[in-house]
Amino acid sequence: MTSRRKAAVVGVALSDCGRVDDATPYALHAQAARRALADAGLDRSLVDGFASAGLGTLAPVEIADYLGLRPTWVDSTSVGGSTWEVMAAHAADAIEAGHARAVLLVYGSTARADVRAGRRTGTLSFGTRGPSQFEVPYGHTLIAKYAMAARRHMIEHGTTIEQLAQVAVQARANAALNPEAMFRTPITVDDVLSGPVIADPFTKLHCCVRSDGGAAVLLAAREYVRDCRTAPVWVLGTGEALSHAALSQWPDFTVSPAAVSGRLAFERAGVRPSEIDVAELYDAFTYMTLVTLEDLGFCAKGEGGAFVEGGRLRVEGGELPVNTDGGGLSAQHPGMRGLFLLVEAVRQLRGECGQRQVWRGDGSLPRLAVASGTGGWFCSSGTVVLGAG
Repeated sequence: MTSRRKAAVVGVALSDCGRVDDATPYALHAQAARRALADAGLDRSLVDGFASAGLGTLAPVEIADYLGLRPTWVDSTSVGGSTWEVMAAHAADAIEAGHARAVLLVYGSTARADVRAGRRTGTLSFGTRGPSQFEVPYGHTLIAKYAMAARRHMIEHGTTIEQLAQVAVQARANAALNPEAMFRTPITVDDVLSGPVIADPFTKLHCCVRSDGGAAVLLAAREYVRDCRTAPVWVLGTGEALSHAALSQWPDFTVSPAAVSGRLAFERAGVRPSEIDVAELYDAFTYMTLVTLEDLGFCAKGEGGAFVEGGRLRVEGGELPVNTDGGGLSAQHPGMRGLFLLVEAVRQLRGECGQRQVWRGDGSLPRLAVASGTGGWFCSSGTVVLGAG
């Protein structure tokens, strides 16, 4: 199947990220949106599509109004961390169908600052209603659900805690090359293993950071591309999938819904995983990176542990650079981080990443990237394959 190349990412940006104590989440939305429009060189008046989730009672309405937009196409899909890859797929479909010409995706969160100021507490669970009521009495926290899945993979496939720690070590090595990353000091496997246990087998460094920050991505129809100041990055193929609401209904803890969304995205893009130059994968926990690599087809099921060894995920010298900005484990993680994956993938394909820029073996810029987001406790997945213009 040939790729469509009818919708392109023409603008990407981050707001101020990391430790941002003096901004509201609305302000971070606006900052990221303004920067993405400036990146593209398109006027706000051309935006006729808008997608947002995670803030406000009527998320897209409140944010669009705050930004002064009156869109005629809107999406408020909310499926956790994979929201933004799913929204990007919907936006590309809308552009291809002629329902919109320029769609802005935007997110912002003060998750860290809110906890620090006592405006909220850490997210241990998503509540006790609906399917959750059958699991909450047994003490499942959000982190514990991921930890249980990781332990299952270790039991079935012999994956070691040292291999999982390698994911954190290599994410930090990539973050060291990113001046905007929240944590840049190199770490070792021993550092990861010796940290305080959060949920067995995860220690602190197996878990993502908590930060503030926002991101925005602007997609546009081919007719607008020639007017943009940036080179287009085309949406080649997308896939989305839902799995389960309750852990008890998850058929296999070692298989994530990325196994479905990834297959669809690669098939629709007409490319193979082996052709991908850069991978940006949701990494709220180290196990997420490992299992997503398997499920996207970069290695066989059960071989993820061996695959992440030997520095394969590093920008410098890695065979498949993964989470080149440092990921949620080291760069930033303000909540639903999927939009940040798209921003980094686009920047890599445009050659804008400075010291952390990935280069192909022949010295050229990367041509293909994949961004794959995961939501809930492996409840949802969205995968987007992107190609340089």
